[in-house]
Amino acid sequence: MNILVIAVALAQAGAVPATATAQAETVGYVELATGEDAAALTAIENSIVDEQDPALLINEGIALARLGMTDEAVARFEAAMDSPERVSLETATGEWVDSRQLARRGLRMVRNGEFQQYVAANAR
Repeated sequence: MNILVIAVALAQAGAVPATATAQAETVGYVELATGEDAAALTAIENSIVDEQDPALLINEGIALARLGMTDEAVARFEAAMDSPERVSLETATGEWVDSRQLARRGLRMVRNGEFQQYVAANAR
């Protein structure tokens, strides 16, 4: 279940226009992968990528959840689930997942408290 915690990596070739999601899933990725959640959130918020892109919303949801901002994280995961745009995303472990499914997984993880270990680490 920790697949989401590591973050979204790449959009599947041909699934979406390369200009939108190909940029979105990389925004904040390195920071999330290295546990720099506040830096990831800053990178995402300062991004020029469409703020409604599902990959960007999922990465933002992860960063917010890890920082203990659960209401905001829930809102981002729900926005990704409700997005009219659906994309296949590759997780850091190499699994290809539909963006709506990945958003539902993130939402479930927030509600189950599965990000709490990161919240504690960020508090130090």
